[in-house]
Amino acid sequence: METLSSLALPPLYITKASPLRRRSPTLHPTTMNKPSSPTRTWELHAEAKGFGRPAVSKKRKQNDEDITNTTSGRDGDDEDDDKIPSVVFDRMIARILFYVGVPMITGVALLQLFSILKDQHVWDVPLWLPFLTTLIAFGSSALGIAYGTLSTSLDPDKEGSVLGWEEAQQNWPELWKEENERER
Repeated sequence: METLSSLALPPLYITKASPLRRRSPTLHPTTMNKPSSPTRTWELHAEAKGFGRPAVSKKRKQNDEDITNTTSGRDGDDEDDDKIPSVVFDRMIARILFYVGVPMITGVALLQLFSILKDQHVWDVPLWLPFLTTLIAFGSSALGIAYGTLSTSLDPDKEGSVLGWEEAQQNWPELWKEENERER
């Protein structure tokens, strides 16, 4: 014990301010040039490097305006084709939530069940089983996003089947039709 007490080091004193300490942004007084009365305001002048607005040249602004003017002169049919009716969108969101939620809740419930079985010494769950359960549950949950979208009936008047297998078979070729037309 005496050896340890004799090896005690004096406390460490830091004399300089830490370079990691954050500094508050500096406020600079500015004047507002209004014809009626000049008022003084305080503006924040702190921008991190790379987070400010990018400088856009006048030439680029003009090119962007020309492009938007050119594209706005097209037929309005392209815009109508890309819009999804709200009824179909709501149906799509409900299907996605179902096909993502059910596998995820099942996977979490099985992991809890395995934990309880192991804690209660009912069954010594092998380590690979929770891993496999997690892989299958969360993998199928990720696939549920795509299947929930594909299994939705795109016709606002038609509800579609419960599992959506027929709609998925109809929507899959429709999804790749535009890609196949570009290749030709």
